[in-house]
Amino acid sequence: MLFMQYWARKMQAKMLLRIEDIDTQRCRPEFAQAAIEDLEWLGLAFDGPAFYQSRHFPDYGAAADALRSQGLLYPCFCSRKDIKGASTGAVDPDGAPIYPGTCRDLSADQRKRRLAAGEPVQWRLDMAKAVAVAGPIEIMETMPTPDQRVEMRNAEPERWGDVVLVRKDTPTSYHLSVVVDDARQGITHVIRGMDLYKSTDIHVLLQFLLGLPSPFYCHHKLVRDESAEKLSKSAGARSLKAMRLTGITPDDIRQRLDLIK
Repeated sequence: MLFMQYWARKMQAKMLLRIEDIDTQRCRPEFAQAAIEDLEWLGLAFDGPAFYQSRHFPDYGAAADALRSQGLLYPCFCSRKDIKGASTGAVDPDGAPIYPGTCRDLSADQRKRRLAAGEPVQWRLDMAKAVAVAGPIEIMETMPTPDQRVEMRNAEPERWGDVVLVRKDTPTSYHLSVVVDDARQGITHVIRGMDLYKSTDIHVLLQFLLGLPSPFYCHHKLVRDESAEKLSKSAGARSLKAMRLTGITPDDIRQRLDLIK
């Protein structure tokens, strides 16, 4: 967020806050409020109220329906164990097993019967079909410099295989919801960490398939600890609240990120 503020000021752009809380089991209101309080402590001010994804499930459902109508989504009934057992050893850019396509070849009758039986289901993008429909796609990468220099790179969404767009436990996915919301909110520049650099290939593909505009993308380096590991709660990194309680100031954090010259 501090990188976003820094770059938004340089570009004289608005900065919007989105609460990506599609996982309603894990994302609770008090967690979102705590995050907002942390951002306020950092001195971040946003242009307009926070946008909560959990309030817009019908819109993501409509986008999924649009892809189904093009024959680009198919139901998948496989468990993680099923996928692991059928894996060919190929992995996606994040290192996870690429889906082997088990349910892609089910007949219409088989799909209908299993859906009617109420089996747990997720919906996957038929990547080969989607790429064939879209053809070559480019991604607009930029940096917040006065000349707004843009570098084009070729998207390679096929490296991800048949990604899940509608999860078993949630009526959407990260990939689908951010694409819909970027268009809805009129986002011109997406500023995020390098850990999502390769996911952008999926996003520009979905933008094409759904007839949505593609923003510029800025991917910054990740903040790492002394061992060069990515800072994250799962890895035991301190929260902003914990830092605040130990006397660390917002300027201390900006200094560490090289945002104070």
